[in-house]
Amino acid sequence: MTTFEGRTAVVTGTAQGIGSAIAALLDENGATVHRVDRDTVDLSDTRAVEEFFERVGGVDVLVNNAGGVVGQTHVPIDELDDAAWDAVMNANITTTRNCTRAAARSMKARGFGRIVTISSGAGRSVSLTGIQAYATAKAAQIGFTRQMAHELGPFGVTVNCIAPGFVLSNPTTQAQWESYGDDGQRALLDRIATRRTGTPFDIARGVLFFADPEASWISGQTISIDGGHSLF
Repeated sequence: MTTFEGRTAVVTGTAQGIGSAIAALLDENGATVHRVDRDTVDLSDTRAVEEFFERVGGVDVLVNNAGGVVGQTHVPIDELDDAAWDAVMNANITTTRNCTRAAARSMKARGFGRIVTISSGAGRSVSLTGIQAYATAKAAQIGFTRQMAHELGPFGVTVNCIAPGFVLSNPTTQAQWESYGDDGQRALLDRIATRRTGTPFDIARGVLFFADPEASWISGQTISIDGGHSLF
């Protein structure tokens, strides 16, 4: 029997990159995977999320991967407008709240659940993009993880978090990488112990570790998967 045979998983943000890799790896290991991206469900809309989870039914594994910078670049704080801030917060922390809330209902009833949220190294330090709302939302996901682990643990639900380093996973990160030029790229790699950028499957393997049914005494944790960039 494969690790996740008979388990139902929901993975958000699966259109590309990290989310796609997570869904693929869970599927390969036996899970029934429901993939969600912004073109299928508006995860910042409470009602849309509730309706989606009602259709899915019982959920064993939830991976909150939806998020990102929603096409934004750095703007000085004194020039930042509310709409730009709200868009990033909604894409990251609001979606995480909505999906966790909906999934928790069936997990509590079943006495089992694994929730893994994909934050960012920006949530533990600063964002290389300079986007204030992004660093803030990613830090909020880490705090939310701790609180949910405390609340849901008595029901057999573990809640953990991954803070990826620099992963070339989509056109946005590829453009960011190219913007550094040769010198900037070398400088970034020199700060990574393994001297390489990450891949989506590096992060997906971390998700499988946290989501494993046998990983029942690991909760409230945030692990940096970043090639040794954050050594603490």
